[in-house]
Amino acid sequence: MIRQLTAVGLFSTVLLANVAWAEDALVVSTWGGSFRDLIDENIGKEFTRQTGVPVKYVTGGTIDRLNKAKLAKTPESDITFTTSHIGWLYVDGGLFEKLDTAKLPNYANLVDRAKVSPYHVGSWAYVYTIGYRPDLVPKDIKFDSWNDLWNPALKGKLSAPDFDPSHIITVAALLSGGDATSWEKGTDKLKALKPNFKAFYTNDANSQQLMATGETPVQILLSMNAYYMIGQGVPIKVAMPKEGAVLGIDTMGIMKGSAKTDLAYKFMNIALSPEVQSKIVAYKKASPVVTNAKVSAEDAALPGVFTTKEQWDKQAIVIDDKLRAEKTATWRKWFTENLMN
Repeated sequence: MIRQLTAVGLFSTVLLANVAWAEDALVVSTWGGSFRDLIDENIGKEFTRQTGVPVKYVTGGTIDRLNKAKLAKTPESDITFTTSHIGWLYVDGGLFEKLDTAKLPNYANLVDRAKVSPYHVGSWAYVYTIGYRPDLVPKDIKFDSWNDLWNPALKGKLSAPDFDPSHIITVAALLSGGDATSWEKGTDKLKALKPNFKAFYTNDANSQQLMATGETPVQILLSMNAYYMIGQGVPIKVAMPKEGAVLGIDTMGIMKGSAKTDLAYKFMNIALSPEVQSKIVAYKKASPVVTNAKVSAEDAALPGVFTTKEQWDKQAIVIDDKLRAEKTATWRKWFTENLMN
C-alpha cells in the first residue's frame, strides 16, 4: 500500500510539474518537421538560455492553424509563425497584436520586404524556383528562363505544390504580359503546360521523394528544400531564371490576448538578431531579413539567397501579400480544375 501511494504521489508530482511547465512556457505556433526544428535549434534554445523560460511548440498546417486560431476564445500560442500572405488573414481576423517596433531594436536593419505589416514581420526569406536533376533531363535545357518549363522534351517530368499554385500562376501571367493582379492573362499558357506535369506534391517530404527517386526530375520547389536535398546527396541544380524567382517570406506575429507579450518580444528580438539570422542562413540556406547578418561567401553565392539590395530588387518576383491572401482560394480552385484534374 505504501509503495502504491508513493507511486501515485510521484505520478502526481510529475503531472503537476508538466502542467506548471506548460503554463510557464512561451508557446509558439509553427509548422512541424524541419521548420519546427529550425526555430527550436536557432531561436528557442537561445531564448531559454537567456531567459530560463522553456518554449512549447504547437504545430500544424498553415491553414489548419489559422482556422483553429479563428475558433479559439483565447489564443493557444503567444507567437505564431506563418507565411507573409496568410499572416494578413490573421491581421484581418484581429488575431495579431500591433507591434511596438521600439521594442525590436534590430527592426531598423530589417529589409523593406520583411516589413510586411504593422502586425507581422519577416523571420527569414526564400524563393520558389526551378530545381532539376541534370542527370535526368536533356543536356541542352538549362532553365535560364521560366519559359523553359514549357519545352516538350519535359513531358511527364514536372511537379509543383498542390497547396499553393500562386507561384506558377504568377509566372505564367508575367510571361503572357500580365502579373498577379491580371492573372487570367496567363491561363491559356498555363493550360499548355499540363502535358509536362507528372505529379503535384503535398508537402516537403513528398517533394523530396519525387525528386530523389527521379519520378519528377523537374520541380517548382522551395529553395530551402532543394538545398536540404543537395545536402543529402541528391544531385539537384537550383536555377535562377532571368525573370527572377518567386519570393516567399515567413513571418512572426504576437497573438492578441497573449499574457506573455514581453517574453514574445524577447523571442522576436532573438530571432531578428544578426547572430541568429546568420545561423538560420547557415542552417537552412534561407535569406536573412536583416542587413547586418553575416553570411558566408559560399552561402551568399547560392541562387535564391539574397544578401544585397540589388538581389532583393531584381531577382525577386514579388506577389502582393494582401492580393495573394485574397486570391489563394480562387487560384487553388482554378488550378485544381484546369491542371490537376
